[in-house]
Amino acid sequence: MAINRSDLIRSVVQLFLLAAAIAGVLYGRWSLSMVALATLALSFAPLFVARWVGIRLPGSFLTAIALFCFATIFLGEVYDFYERYWWWDIALHFGSAVSFGLFGFLFIFMLFEGNRYAAPPWAVAFLSYCVAVSVGASWEILEFVMDQLFGLNMQKSGLVDTMYDLIVDTGGAALGGLTGFFYLKGKELGGLGGAIAEFVALNMKIYSKISRKR
Repeated sequence: MAINRSDLIRSVVQLFLLAAAIAGVLYGRWSLSMVALATLALSFAPLFVARWVGIRLPGSFLTAIALFCFATIFLGEVYDFYERYWWWDIALHFGSAVSFGLFGFLFIFMLFEGNRYAAPPWAVAFLSYCVAVSVGASWEILEFVMDQLFGLNMQKSGLVDTMYDLIVDTGGAALGGLTGFFYLKGKELGGLGGAIAEFVALNMKIYSKISRKR
């Protein structure tokens, strides 16, 4: 049975994390092992959560989540990519905002049970955008609280870092919402629209009113 490219990439990432955890034990680098195991666990978590709530996640979603965890926790913390590459945090914020925009659209579309005529496409897209921006703003509040309570430095340069993150989050959220808009109009915005279609196809029971006409 052939393994598609998405599953192969995810498997390679997870094997790398497992190898890093083992190497950390062998060489006494316990922090490396802990971070690698935590990242590995998070890469598997969405699969179990999805089964618990009764939905199916496409392989592309699972791979994207695994890569995001790998980039943020393992590369960001162990190899200090946040300090090495000024654009690392920006790229991850943008990618996460796009993802939350897509998830926001899928959630709102689920509330309408897949009825693409229940609300104007622009309204659904705007609500998706609002969901993603809300998640981004909530994260910035969490960073502020953690810095104030525990003396951490999650905000890096403070207000400037927060505002840059919010601006990037807004752009990513807009792209996610726009993808949902084009999907409802029967068009696809690159591979993102295909990801929405793939998720809907795997979860037709919660999108029971979806129209086959585009």
